[in-house]
Amino acid sequence: MTVETQFAHFDSLSLDCGETLAPVTVAYETYGELNRDKSNAILVLHAFSGDAHAAGISHETGKPGWWDNMIGPHKAFDTTRYFVLCSNILGGCRGTTGPGSVNPATGRPYGAGFPVITVPDMVRLQKKLIDHLGIRRLLSLSGGSMGGMQALQWAVEYPEAVVSAIPIASTFRHSAQQIAFNEVGRMAVMSDPDWKGGDYYDSDPPARGLSVARMIGHITYMSDDSMREKFGRRQRPKEELSNGFSVDFEVENYLRYRGGEFVNRFDANSYLYITKAMDNFDLSNGYGSLSAALARTKARFLVISFSSDWLYPSYQSQEIVRALRGHNLDVAYCELPSNYGHDAFLIEVGEQTELVKHFLANTFKKAA
Repeated sequence: MTVETQFAHFDSLSLDCGETLAPVTVAYETYGELNRDKSNAILVLHAFSGDAHAAGISHETGKPGWWDNMIGPHKAFDTTRYFVLCSNILGGCRGTTGPGSVNPATGRPYGAGFPVITVPDMVRLQKKLIDHLGIRRLLSLSGGSMGGMQALQWAVEYPEAVVSAIPIASTFRHSAQQIAFNEVGRMAVMSDPDWKGGDYYDSDPPARGLSVARMIGHITYMSDDSMREKFGRRQRPKEELSNGFSVDFEVENYLRYRGGEFVNRFDANSYLYITKAMDNFDLSNGYGSLSAALARTKARFLVISFSSDWLYPSYQSQEIVRALRGHNLDVAYCELPSNYGHDAFLIEVGEQTELVKHFLANTFKKAA
């Protein structure tokens, strides 16, 4: 199935920082058909480096979506039954307004002049899109990592508009370790001379810094077991061991490849803004505690974590589950065994599919 990205335009968006973005564009894709009473809509929320292309084959690039193994006919998010949509987040660089967009006041890209954004700001823009499409209530929301944060924010901020939520490998706020990894990535970008304080759009981008940041990220997405299985200590073929700092090991080659690939599709300023928004996210802000925040929601929950995920460890999902259960809310939790680390939510399709299918079927039946 070939899909095309669509765009919605809004006059303005008020931000938590007190500023207003005007105008604002959001890129999105849809899969399946919206039923007559618009009760079968599911919003899929992408992780940090994702975009609106969640499933199908992109008309633009010819590549499958980042969650194509989960979205489609008879898959976990069954498009023969549900209307699934995904939008690029605010601050992104794949069609939605972000630092690389033109500032109408100057006629130049915003760069580091883009206002500070938050996860609630991202959700507020998504709500505008949902309203624009005439959808009053979402049957479900789902996403992994930062996508799970957005799902939680939706359930708390718009309780009447959310029937269920499926946060996967996520958290209600970052730990010191998670913030630390993001800060190292940001410093790699900002230390690159080509960053130029964020004003690099008329010259070479900070490719070296962004590539290093992505390399660091990829290490955190994998587990020791998955890296050992995929690379071990296998060396690149060469006539003799070099005395310099060339690529000797397969894992080095992989990281450099992933870093270079990321530079070709992602904006360095978006990297800075989005990681900072993730670090600043705390679902309990304004409520005093996680329990008080989740007391607002009326949604059913399916919370999933993975045994080898050390970036978003299971204890963070369990904190959310305990708070939900403290209010006698309908919540199911499952820690799936996996050796893939944080990447498991993109890879471990089998058991996730069965859990999600069953949960959505019950949710749709109860909501009818």
